[in-house]
Amino acid sequence: MISKADIKRIRALHDKKQRLSERLFLVEGEKMVAEALESGFEVVEVYRTDDIGEEAMERISQLSSPSPALAVVRMPAEPSASEIDALIASRPLCLALDCVRDPGNLGTIVRIADWFGIDAVFASRDTVELFNPKTVQATMGAIFRRRVIYCDLPAVAAQFAAAGMPVYGTFLDGKDIYREDLSSSGLIVMGSESNGIGAEMAERVTSRLYIPPYPRESAGSESLNVAIATAVTCALFRR
Repeated sequence: MISKADIKRIRALHDKKQRLSERLFLVEGEKMVAEALESGFEVVEVYRTDDIGEEAMERISQLSSPSPALAVVRMPAEPSASEIDALIASRPLCLALDCVRDPGNLGTIVRIADWFGIDAVFASRDTVELFNPKTVQATMGAIFRRRVIYCDLPAVAAQFAAAGMPVYGTFLDGKDIYREDLSSSGLIVMGSESNGIGAEMAERVTSRLYIPPYPRESAGSESLNVAIATAVTCALFRR
């Protein structure tokens, strides 16, 4: 059973302010709930349609077509400065998202990072919230396996450079990514959907890359979707 007070409390988590205040978010779908239960995340509660009924599930669900299972999950603690320092010292390959605003794009990028074994995803503080329901669904469970760290992105880029690792960025005037020697460690910066990489982050980039169209002289679409561009870039780094 589920009480009216429980329904009100869970529905409150549909709101970003409440999610961040309570440090809780919702996960929906049998597969996603199962992955949450198998992860290191703390699962606070699990509700199933068979137990609470369709009407109650419709009231607590964030989806237009509610799934059979919903879980309330606690957000992980934010990493300390020393943990970030230790990560960078391990010479990882990481992504950096500069003002990515679309929740579906963010979720897809987290899924891409999981597929290609990217060590972590750094995000500027004006990037869309990771625990937005559309983002959570778009990760397809990768949210439980790949760390997303909101931070001062230029400062993190400076740390990578100071540690002797390249800071890559994708630009329309960059060098052909297919012809470049790509490092197995470093930071790959991807920009916003509308404006690309901002000026402050662009100053931190040490290697500018470009994904050319085919054929190279074609005059087709102006650019790639940021999630698609991230997939192509990660694939080339892992080639």
